[in-house]
Amino acid sequence: MTNSYLFENIQILEKAGSSLKRETVLIKDGVIKAFGSKALQNAEQEHLAIKPQKAKNMLLAPCLVDPHSFLESPFNGKEESIYTLIEKATFSGYGQLGILPRGDLWRDQIESILSLKTIKSEVLIHLWGGFSIGGKGVSLSKHNELLQNGAIGLSDDDFLPPIELLKQGFSLGEMKNSPVLFAPRDKLLQASGMSRQSVDTLRAGWPPDPVESEIIPLIQLLELHKQYPDIELRLMNISTAEGVSILKNSSSKPMATVLWWHLVNDNSSLSPFDIGWSVTPSLGSPRDRASLIESLEDNVLTAISVHSTPTDDSETKLPANKRKKGISCYNLVLPLLWDQLVRKSGWRVEKLWEKISFGPSKFLNQAEEKLSLNSNRWLLFDPDKEWYQSNEENHLTAATNQPIKDKKILGKVIDCGLINQAYQND
Repeated sequence: MTNSYLFENIQILEKAGSSLKRETVLIKDGVIKAFGSKALQNAEQEHLAIKPQKAKNMLLAPCLVDPHSFLESPFNGKEESIYTLIEKATFSGYGQLGILPRGDLWRDQIESILSLKTIKSEVLIHLWGGFSIGGKGVSLSKHNELLQNGAIGLSDDDFLPPIELLKQGFSLGEMKNSPVLFAPRDKLLQASGMSRQSVDTLRAGWPPDPVESEIIPLIQLLELHKQYPDIELRLMNISTAEGVSILKNSSSKPMATVLWWHLVNDNSSLSPFDIGWSVTPSLGSPRDRASLIESLEDNVLTAISVHSTPTDDSETKLPANKRKKGISCYNLVLPLLWDQLVRKSGWRVEKLWEKISFGPSKFLNQAEEKLSLNSNRWLLFDPDKEWYQSNEENHLTAATNQPIKDKKILGKVIDCGLINQAYQND
């Protein structure tokens, strides 16, 4: 069961649009019971054996939201299942998860959507339905049926389907006001590219991924959006300075995400032998990273994605150019983003939460997280807590493609009201 707390003078962020403040809070058995003077009064009146604690720099804030990640084998995955994902997410402070359609059984059929809807969980699972059958970009799935049976929007794989198929789907318009999410990435232009083309990529000896693999499909998507302005287009993981510039100067301004890993690392600061070198989209240059951070602050980009792609040991031990791209590590997201954006870049906490909680909710067309009485939808973060990835929470998942092993990390989610919440399979 989640601990009970009586914090005096703790930092509190209540909801979107509110300012950070310091106040007393009472949490009993994982549920927020009172704020301010009432917190102390309630603790005394109910004779609760909860001693007041000095909060120091700790923060109580709404749960985080991940707009899109992969879960390919929800019920029998060796590396991740829906159950381990829910548990891992809660320990990391996440209350809502967007799951992309790629899987052993593509979520392009009603049955594949309904099977996951049987999971009863306080962690809200938002399923993206497949835009095309099998993610092959050849034939459209039954959009209307998927959306009527639980899909929150439509997406495909992590590259752009043929434009003609997109036109066909947009013309039919069965998605109505539901979002459609696409990655501006051309597989053919990327070819075998492992890292965004730069001096550091060439120095490392990896095949370069040209910037054109992003900007050409991005231009196509933005031009198509001009023809169908009523479509709720979403862009998945913008990753280059050129892509940011194109989006910023476009008259069509759809919401867009950025992969969190692109904000804390680039191909000059990361060893080519690190597990985080090989991700999709390809890791960019220091210029790309600086541009992505600036565009988030300027609201050109809407949300930060986790885009988790869990793999097991048999996959992770393959050479970098042979294994599946991606990393899996919800527990690192908030600590490393706090370090990069709050400590180093001077962001306000309110701005960070706009990009890791409130903005992702808007991206998903879902209600924003907030703190409220009698609710367990909160997280407790200690920016000064030191810990090591190697000996923390490894029991939560068999996924081994987790970066930053055996290194000290500063900042940790201490608790979340959703930890140990019940779920069951009807």
